[in-house]
Amino acid sequence: MNYSKTYIFYPDNRALERAIANSTGMLGEELAEAATPDSKVTVADNFLYTRGNYEQHRFSSNILESAREALEVSLTDEYRGQEPLAWAETQNSLGNILAALGQQQSDVELFEKAIQCFNNALEEFNQEASPLDWAATQYNLGTAKQALGRQLSDAKLLKQSTDAYTNALLVWTKDTTPLEWALTMHQLGATFHAHGKLLKGSRTFEKSVVAYKNALAGLDADNYAFELAATHNNCGAVLHNLGESEENPERLEEAIRSYETALTVCMEQQLPIHLAVLCRVNKSTARSVLAELTKDAALADDVADEFELIIECFPHALQPLCLKHCEEQMNKAKSLESELDEGC
Repeated sequence: MNYSKTYIFYPDNRALERAIANSTGMLGEELAEAATPDSKVTVADNFLYTRGNYEQHRFSSNILESAREALEVSLTDEYRGQEPLAWAETQNSLGNILAALGQQQSDVELFEKAIQCFNNALEEFNQEASPLDWAATQYNLGTAKQALGRQLSDAKLLKQSTDAYTNALLVWTKDTTPLEWALTMHQLGATFHAHGKLLKGSRTFEKSVVAYKNALAGLDADNYAFELAATHNNCGAVLHNLGESEENPERLEEAIRSYETALTVCMEQQLPIHLAVLCRVNKSTARSVLAELTKDAALADDVADEFELIIECFPHALQPLCLKHCEEQMNKAKSLESELDEGC
């Protein structure tokens, strides 16, 4: 089964940002100052929120290697003996920074070191004595395994990721920690989606949809506009692939509605324009699949026009590969329309 290309959004990694913020105090003044990105010149970033789970916005990525070195030096046996919980939290910080470097460099070994750091932290944190720290570490472990599992297309790692997120949800509940619960549900949805594409089965996609819909219950546009838009968009992507897997027009129509909602949130909350454009690209791609499945020439014509409009009106907001995708989809829709018209 070849699934359509869909564009996924990744939420802010709060744990990574905390890790960098905590480590800057260990660095010299000059290095700490270099941790903050130069914001004097506004440059459109058409990759924002699309790089992966370890993209950071508040800090320069140039600081990661220095932070790693400082944290590794601090993790002595003496430190562990004197302050085991602080040592475990430092392992968490190091793990997040190693995973960010791993994502940046597509380096499996760095991801594996990050996973080991989180397992080290779990030697000191336990569910009974330090439940919140234990849950946060399980979440970190799930995120690292999800990122590496996606990179390697490794179903075993993705299954382990869902297990870790499920562990975190033993502590983080909708009533007591609503934001953490919602973000974990979002990541659980993302992991089930990635796992489902490898398994090529509808059941895992359905679990992803349930997780994303759970996440929506804990998010609102006023306080969590991006997270809300991302969840609607990503849920649309799962429904999109599920519709293809089942050859089910109703699933595709639901996906289109989900993309439309994400687009509305992006526009109403004035999120970066490229996010709205990507929601529109996803929606048009789903409509293209629907036109092909239902043999609808009028819809195919509408889809071709929409892609042409996206290409003409938003070239500044499209990444090169996304532009290529739009061109291919436009040509595909035109060919489908011509083929269906000739068959009438």
